[in-house]
Amino acid sequence: MIRQYELVERVKKYDPGADEDLLNRAYVFAMKMHGAQTRESGDAFFVHPLEVAGILTDFKLDTASIVTALLHDTVEDTPATLEEIEEVFGAEVARLVDGVTKLTRIELQSEQSSQAENFRKLVLAMSQDIRVLVVKLADRLHNMRTLQFIRDAEKRRRTAVETMEIYVPLAERIGIQTIKQEFEDLAFGELHPDARASIVARLNFLREQGADLIGRITDTLRKLLADSGVQATVTGREKTPYSIWRKMQRKNVAFEQLSDIMAFRCIVDSIEDCYRVLGTIHSTYSVVPGGFKDYISTPKPNGYRSVHTRVYGPEGHRIEVQIRTQEMHEVAEMGVAAHWVYKQGRGRPDGERYRWLRGLLDILEHAEGPDEFLENTKMEMFQDQVFCFTPKGDLIALPRGATPVDFAYAVHSVVGDTCVGAKINGRIMPLRTELRNGDQVEIVTAKGQVPSPAWERFVVTGKARARVRRFIRSKQREQYMSLGKVMLQKAFRQDAQPFSEKAVGEALSQLKYGSLDDLYTAVGEGVASTRDVLKAVTPAARRPSRAKSVLNLVRGRASREKAARKNAVPIRGLIPGMAVHFAGCCHPLPGDRIVGIVTTGKGVTIHTIDCDTLENFASTPERWLDVTWEHASMDDEKSHVGRLNLVITNVPGALSSMTTVIARNEGNISNLKITNRSPEFFEMMVDIEVRDLKHLTNIIAALRAAEAVNYVDRARG
Repeated sequence: MIRQYELVERVKKYDPGADEDLLNRAYVFAMKMHGAQTRESGDAFFVHPLEVAGILTDFKLDTASIVTALLHDTVEDTPATLEEIEEVFGAEVARLVDGVTKLTRIELQSEQSSQAENFRKLVLAMSQDIRVLVVKLADRLHNMRTLQFIRDAEKRRRTAVETMEIYVPLAERIGIQTIKQEFEDLAFGELHPDARASIVARLNFLREQGADLIGRITDTLRKLLADSGVQATVTGREKTPYSIWRKMQRKNVAFEQLSDIMAFRCIVDSIEDCYRVLGTIHSTYSVVPGGFKDYISTPKPNGYRSVHTRVYGPEGHRIEVQIRTQEMHEVAEMGVAAHWVYKQGRGRPDGERYRWLRGLLDILEHAEGPDEFLENTKMEMFQDQVFCFTPKGDLIALPRGATPVDFAYAVHSVVGDTCVGAKINGRIMPLRTELRNGDQVEIVTAKGQVPSPAWERFVVTGKARARVRRFIRSKQREQYMSLGKVMLQKAFRQDAQPFSEKAVGEALSQLKYGSLDDLYTAVGEGVASTRDVLKAVTPAARRPSRAKSVLNLVRGRASREKAARKNAVPIRGLIPGMAVHFAGCCHPLPGDRIVGIVTTGKGVTIHTIDCDTLENFASTPERWLDVTWEHASMDDEKSHVGRLNLVITNVPGALSSMTTVIARNEGNISNLKITNRSPEFFEMMVDIEVRDLKHLTNIIAALRAAEAVNYVDRARG
C-alpha cells in the first residue's frame, strides 16, 4: 500500500507547486471514511482508492484529479456527502467526485438497464470534464487488475465484456494507449484464457529460439541511425497477445502465418528527424506494400502523431517501425493526460484536439430522443468502428463497412445461417446495406433458410465469410454427390448392368477413392467418368448385343418423347422429361430473355435474364442452362402470370377503375395484395394472367393512362 508521504512525493516530483495540504487531508479523510471496509480480495477497501490515485500519478495528473481518486468512492460507500466534500475540498473536487460517482452508479444498474442507456449516462457524466473519465479509467483499471478475486464467474465475464466494449474504445479515443492495452490484455485473459495462454506460450518459445532477436534488431537499427547522423532512442517490443489474437481473427490466419509480431520505436528530437529516419530505413530495407502510414501530417482524432512503416528488416524479419518525437511519444502513451503537464503548462486539454467532447453536451440538449443522441455520439467517438444495437439494446461492435449479415453472425452463427432479411431502424433493408453507427438492427430468420453464396461478396467479418464459404463447399459437394450417383445409375442401366453400391464399393481401391461419397462427388464434378467406373466394376463387361442396344435406344427415345409431350413446356434447350418451374421472383413471360437453373431433385427453374436471384448462382455456372421460348408459344393462348407493383390514389372508385382497365385489356387478376396504405395512396402487388410479355406491356401502358393510377411497373422481386 502506498503511504501518505509517498503519494505526496510522487505528485510533487512532477508538480512542485501541488497543494500538499489538500493531498494530505484527502488521504486522511478517505482512510477515515472507509474505516474497516474490505474488498472481496480481503484487502482494506482504502487500498483501492489509493491505488487509483497511484495510477493517476503515473500519468502526472493535476492535484484535483489525485484528490478525486482518493475520494471517488466516499459518497457511494460511506456516510460522506457531496456537500461535505465541497465544504472541505472545494467546488472543483466536489464536481469531479460527483461525476465519477454517477459513473459508478451506472455500473451498479447495468444488470437491469440496457447497454445503450448506460452509455448515454456515461457520456453525460464525462462530457462535463474529461478528468472524470480519466479517473474512471484508472478506477476500472485497478478493478480489472483484481478481477480474479471476484468469486462469481458470470460477474467477472460481464465486467470484462463491458471493459472491452466500452472502456477500451474510450481509452483509445482520448489516447491513453497504456491503459487501453492493459484493459485489452486483462479482459482477453478473462474472456479467452486458453487463447491468451497459447499465444503467450508461443511467444515464449519464439523468444527462446530467437536468442534475444529483438535485442539484436534494436542494436542494428540503433547503429544504422547513428551512422546516418541521427540521434535516436530505439526500443523494441513484442506485440501484445490481444493484438496478435485480434489480427489472427481479422485475417483468419494461424499464429504461424503472422510475420510482423515485433514492433520497434525510434524517438528523435524533431519532426525533420522523423522523416530523416524514415528515409534511412526505407533506403536500407525493402518496404512491405501498404505498410506506410503518416500520422504526423494526418493525426488520428485522439491527437496521436507518429510515422508507421513496415519493412523486411534485419535478418530478413518483417517488422513494424514507429517514428516520433518525445512530445509525440508522451501524447501517444498518456493521451489527454499529457496535456496537463507538457509544454503548454497545466490546465484543460487542447480544446481543438478534443472538440468532439465539447459537442456532446449540445447533442444531449438538442437531441429529440435517445436514438438521435446515440447515433451522433457514436459517430463522434468511434469513427473506426460501427456500433449497432439489437432490439433489446445489446451492443454489437463491428468493423466499418459491416452489413446486416455480419451483424447476424455476430449475434449467433445460427442466426446468420438462417437470415432472410433485416430491419434497420424499423425499415426492411437489403442485406448488403452498410451499417452506420447507432443503427438498431433486427434480423429476420426462416427455419429452412441457408446462407447465400452472394453474401461472400459483401460481408466483411472473418466469421461471416468463413461460415458462408464452408456452406458453399458443403452444398456443392452434396449436389455433385447426388448428381454423380444419378449419373452412375443411369450409366449402369443403359449398359444393362444392375447397379449395386456394394459392387461399386469393392472397386473403390482400384479407382483410388476413399468412399462412395468421394466417388459420387468426383463423377458429378466430371473428374471421374462413368465409363471408368463401369470398367472397374465389371472388368469382363457383359455388353448387350447390338440389337439389344438399338432396342434400348429406341425405347429410351420413345419414353423421352412421351415425357416431353406430357410436360408440354414451350421452352427449347431443356432435357426432355425434366421438371420445369417458373420462378416466383421474376415471373418470366414468353418474350422475356430467360435462363434455366438446374436444382438437384427439383428440375429446372426458369428466370428472366435480369433477375436479381441469379446472383446466388454466379459461383456455380455448371447449373445454368441456355434456354429460349419456342416460337410457336409466342402466339398460343396458354396463360402466364405477370406481376405488377402499383400505387393508386385513395379515392372512391380507384380500385374499380384499375380492375376495369385490366379486364378491358383481356387480363385476369389472379392475386392482389395491398402492401402499404396511407391516407393518400394504396400500394399493392397484383398478379395478372397474360399471354406473353407484349400482352403485359399493353396492360401497363393502359394503367399508366388511368387517372386513378399514380405509379405502375413490373415487379422484379
